[in-house]
Amino acid sequence: MTTGVQKELHEAYDLLIIGGGINGTGIARDAAGRGLSVLLVEAEDLASHTSSASTKLIHGGLRYLEYYEFRLVRESLIERERLLGMAPHIIWPLAFVLPQLNSPRPAWLVRLGLFIYDHLGGRKKLPATKTVDLRRSSLNNGLLPGSKTAFVYSDCWVEDSRLVILNARDAAESGARIETRTRLVSAKREGPQWSALIRGPQGERAVMAKALVNAAGPWVEDVLQRVASARQDRGVRLIKGSHIVVPRLYDGDHAFMLQNPDKRVVFAIPYETNFTLIGTTDEPWEGLPGRAEISPGETAYLCETVRRYFKTQIQPEDVVWSYAGIRPLYDDHAASASAVTRDYVLDLDAADGKAPMLSVFGGKITTFRKLAEHALEKLTPFFPAARGPWTAGADLPGGDIPGDDFEGFVAALAAERPSLPRALLRRLARAYGTRVQNLLGDAQVPDDLGTDFGGGLTQAEVDYLAEQEWACSAEDILYRRSKMGLHVPPGTAAAIDGHLIRKRTAQVHVEQA
Repeated sequence: MTTGVQKELHEAYDLLIIGGGINGTGIARDAAGRGLSVLLVEAEDLASHTSSASTKLIHGGLRYLEYYEFRLVRESLIERERLLGMAPHIIWPLAFVLPQLNSPRPAWLVRLGLFIYDHLGGRKKLPATKTVDLRRSSLNNGLLPGSKTAFVYSDCWVEDSRLVILNARDAAESGARIETRTRLVSAKREGPQWSALIRGPQGERAVMAKALVNAAGPWVEDVLQRVASARQDRGVRLIKGSHIVVPRLYDGDHAFMLQNPDKRVVFAIPYETNFTLIGTTDEPWEGLPGRAEISPGETAYLCETVRRYFKTQIQPEDVVWSYAGIRPLYDDHAASASAVTRDYVLDLDAADGKAPMLSVFGGKITTFRKLAEHALEKLTPFFPAARGPWTAGADLPGGDIPGDDFEGFVAALAAERPSLPRALLRRLARAYGTRVQNLLGDAQVPDDLGTDFGGGLTQAEVDYLAEQEWACSAEDILYRRSKMGLHVPPGTAAAIDGHLIRKRTAQVHVEQA
């Protein structure tokens, strides 16, 4: 499916990008903004795997300091501040309480790490770490008795799958062609360019490209096997990370970073108003990549972590939703899953004047923009007429909120449309930023938005997602474009799917008329 402002379609491109996760869409955005013609193909939906299964944090990676990943942490901290300014609707500051109860690390060591964390990346927007006495603080709410000292530091929350969508949207508006449900069948070099066969909803077709970008995440090695004469001396180590969602454990907008006896950390984060998100795990993934699900052992581990710290003693049956993703980490041969580097490696295969192929190994959501910039640096020699770097500080769609004042933006929106529910306007503003005006159109009362499929998810929003954000199914809408799946009644998914089918059928009839 394609959408957006696009150049006239020619089946020859500068870049053919395989993979519609955060790295693929980030590279597509950067490249299209430099004036390159881009085709991105994604075998399923955008952000359908790893990029929608994160802990949903824009962070430096505090625990990576233990593994001396100073370059990665510094780059991540710098990007944290940049991204916060680029998309204040889907990214916002989040305070983390780090209790020293049950800590396997001495308090002085933790505080030293936080001091480095505060100063390594040139922090400007977020507050510095502070020490609190939990016996005299409301931050103790929900914790078991016995917690005394805690450190409070800041990182950022992100709506991860929406970050992917906004990059794809921006790429499309700069001329990139985005095709979902479309996979690479094969590719081979023909002289100075690539000849590739792709298969989508309309069947197979051949396309040409001057360069190939393999950003398939966990499937990066699978793509290499589809490419004739591809170099295969790099590898990924697949690590499964799982999360659970439970009814809200405590009051407050802060999160907790919980230290376990095995030195792994688990986050407890306010989620979708009524819930708490718990995660993540680090489990080796054996075999070929595929759709990941949480295991009973992982659920038990996360529940045990919560019971170690919180008054509410949750059990597996208290889990209202769970999700899992496979992280395609660069294989640095670390002894444990938790110790594997989260840094990225960009492998350029272009020896002897061959058409270039760039493969992306590893990476984390926080560094996607910088990764894309580095990717284009490697490809620049093949496109000397391309424009230079431009994404640092460039707003993502909907991110041009005046003064980055989200609350002020919501207040102004409510003043413009006083008969629409404030809670609805706030949710829409969080998802779409200033683009909410495009979705709402002339609507002034709820009936103007059409059928309510449940929980305030209206026909106007569903149609916008189908027309502007590549949504093809209820799952795309309920669990990737939003998390409304946690709030809608039974039967909603079937109703949305029915509506989307009718909408596509009507469009076909119009095109055939």
